[in-house]
Amino acid sequence: MTLRSMLSPDGELYILGSDVTVQLDTAELRLVFQLPFGSHTRLFLQEVARACPGFDPETRDPEFRWLSRHRCAGADVQSPKPREWNSDPGTQSGFTPIGGGGSNPDSSRPNGRGLLMDQSSGARCLEKPENSLTRQSKSKPDITDMVRSSTITVSDKAHILSMQKFGLRDTIVKSHLLQKEEDYTYIQNFRFFVGTYNVNGQSPKECLRPWLSHSTQAPDVYCVGFQELDLSKEAFFFHDTPKEEEWFKAVSESLHPGAKYAKVKLIRLVGIMLLLYVKQEHAAYISEVEAETVGTGIMGRMGNKGGVAIRFQLHNTSICVVNSHLAAHTEEYERRNQDYKDICSRMQFSQVDPSLPPLTISKHDVILWLGDLNYRIEELDVEKVKLLIEEKAFQTLYAYDQLKTQVAAKSVFEGFTEGELTFQPTYKYDTGSDDWDTSEKCRAPAWCDRVLWKGKNISQLSYQSHMALKTSDHKPVSSVFDIGVRVVNEELYRKTLEEIVRSLDKMENANIPSVSLSKREFCFENVKYMQLQTESFTIHNGQVPCQFEFINKPGEDSYCKQWLTAKPSKGFLLPDSHVEIELELFVNKATATKLNSGEDKIEDILVLHLVRGKDYFLSVSGNYLPSCFGSPLHTLCYMREPILDLPLDTVSKLTLMPMQSADERNQLENPMEIPKELWMMVDYLYRNALQQEDLFQQPGLRPEFEHIRDCLDTGMIDNLCANNHSVAEALLLFLESLPEPVICYSAYHSCLECSGNYTGSRQVISTLPTFHKNVFNYLMAFLQELLKNSAKNHLDENILASIFGSLLLRNPAHHQKLDMAEKKKAQEFIHQFLCSPV
Repeated sequence: MTLRSMLSPDGELYILGSDVTVQLDTAELRLVFQLPFGSHTRLFLQEVARACPGFDPETRDPEFRWLSRHRCAGADVQSPKPREWNSDPGTQSGFTPIGGGGSNPDSSRPNGRGLLMDQSSGARCLEKPENSLTRQSKSKPDITDMVRSSTITVSDKAHILSMQKFGLRDTIVKSHLLQKEEDYTYIQNFRFFVGTYNVNGQSPKECLRPWLSHSTQAPDVYCVGFQELDLSKEAFFFHDTPKEEEWFKAVSESLHPGAKYAKVKLIRLVGIMLLLYVKQEHAAYISEVEAETVGTGIMGRMGNKGGVAIRFQLHNTSICVVNSHLAAHTEEYERRNQDYKDICSRMQFSQVDPSLPPLTISKHDVILWLGDLNYRIEELDVEKVKLLIEEKAFQTLYAYDQLKTQVAAKSVFEGFTEGELTFQPTYKYDTGSDDWDTSEKCRAPAWCDRVLWKGKNISQLSYQSHMALKTSDHKPVSSVFDIGVRVVNEELYRKTLEEIVRSLDKMENANIPSVSLSKREFCFENVKYMQLQTESFTIHNGQVPCQFEFINKPGEDSYCKQWLTAKPSKGFLLPDSHVEIELELFVNKATATKLNSGEDKIEDILVLHLVRGKDYFLSVSGNYLPSCFGSPLHTLCYMREPILDLPLDTVSKLTLMPMQSADERNQLENPMEIPKELWMMVDYLYRNALQQEDLFQQPGLRPEFEHIRDCLDTGMIDNLCANNHSVAEALLLFLESLPEPVICYSAYHSCLECSGNYTGSRQVISTLPTFHKNVFNYLMAFLQELLKNSAKNHLDENILASIFGSLLLRNPAHHQKLDMAEKKKAQEFIHQFLCSPV
């Protein structure tokens, strides 16, 4: 068969023959063997992130689209004519740039092909479906309209998901192409600007060009990150802020005047924002843009700390840019380390092919990490630090830098590189000046704001701070890189592909695939609530390429039970290759109750299927240790002994006891008024944490949660020794794990309806089952005690109402997240009780 090929701007190869058209997505080549990253950290925080629904950030960034004639049946043979770069954005779709600098429109059409435009989209700003915060007002600044009119994209998922799925042969082709990548690509340098700025909640008050445009040469790519964009409570709880538009406009107006740029993506989590721009001539070669956020605040979901990231493909090189704001305070370096690890494990990007596992940060060719990492200088007093700065003895001072120490200990940023620090610390200054902090706290200077990188063919050209900007108590930092990117030579690509296709033709009728498994029986002993256990085995392939997948058993909706996951669950193996499969067992609130009651057991059979081959059966067994987490309130009130001291049949009977009959038994037996486990945690906080700053707003330490859980389940309360924040987070996780929330599902809508009516609200509470009513009143009394110490702990009614509103009031529709209106009503409902006597 004679083949010819064409590479479209979005990286798709079309192989054309006389009687066949095969569509091959070359952008996926680098992703064939990417295996998912599984860890205790990721599972733990994915679970706690569900504890308070409704806190997902809203991102206001336009989606850009390609529309190739090859994607539409019956499309015109002629490519749509791209409009001029500066034509009216309201007339037809096109790319309107940001920034100055003249440019010949034809120069933006590499190899004379031009950009393929979406004829159906006009100049619309295509928002994410879940985003209700659109930018449609014509009164917005011109710069916003310019960005909104851009139609360059990477990721048109509506088209991609409707495209024909690839078979085994195409998977083999992509695998071989990946192996031979060096045969048809070459390295080309691109100039990257990477900048970070903690703006301390301020609005832009000065031009940003001294920071963003200090180089003579215009960068090809801008990666600009902010922290503390907005410090208001509204931004913290409801994620909406006018500061996003203000700083976006300030950045767009300060990009290098020697070029025109388009915004590729904007992503924000409360006050952490990341912007990605590219020169107009490179936009055709940006693909697979995805953005994600990870909150590392309390419960793993508050966005006052955490990270945002944008990943994309530039030509044939995958790049991930991360902007993070880690935990504050000098002594909290371990929490900063944990924040970093949480971001790494939980940041996952969906792939163009939905059958492929998500990508983690580490699965990219180039990683650029910027932000307020908050590592401080330790072991030196403030005056000594200032003296060394005055003497410009930066290397002497750097020896005491926490980040340097932690990297050397391989606790964080393993494999990353940072340039030499030749500038003075960027924190903390009196706002509007270059003077060190003169406030009562008198913070010691520190290099909080950093840029690190990981990957090959990266050369740092500059790394500096910018003292001219005085808006914040931080100084902005920039780093400029030359990054070698793999660019495809289309002629060599075509030849390589033809060779692969010819070789595959010879083995078309190969033998049936066969594999061997290193292990088929797996036993998980003493499984505990929210504590990951893993077992692994290896699949060794024979002489025939094979595709494997765990398949559903007859009559079942999933290939395994809800508490089990196989990673990867499907994949492809070349001859004589192998892959390691991890079986992860993780019990959370969704599965704990049935394991407590005995309705479910740690038992399962997995079926591993080979395409065109046979099935292999894997046996999973084990035992679960019952926990107070995931147990109903009334069940725990009838357990006078620790749950692990009770016979399993007793635990089962009490867990299965209907809530309605619990009040009837109350007359005959002598249960406790509230669960002893709840009392243990609240009592600990009452004795130790009434004046704890940022209680319920700062996360605990992971190992301490496991210690707290074990103390509660064994009744060894005297052994409980943990950080106040860890106990506070455990309390929230306990409330979140209740199968029936404190305010029963049946009362949910009544509570929202009488929100704002305290008398009516009290009436609803009075109708709750006895144990639920007792727990509600007990919690309100405790929270009121906390508020009496607000001068020390910095809590107020709004903060507590927001945190506990989404825990005590849960939507009965399958634990659906509260929408914004419901969320505010739930907060108002709880707020009433915090301001009134219980």
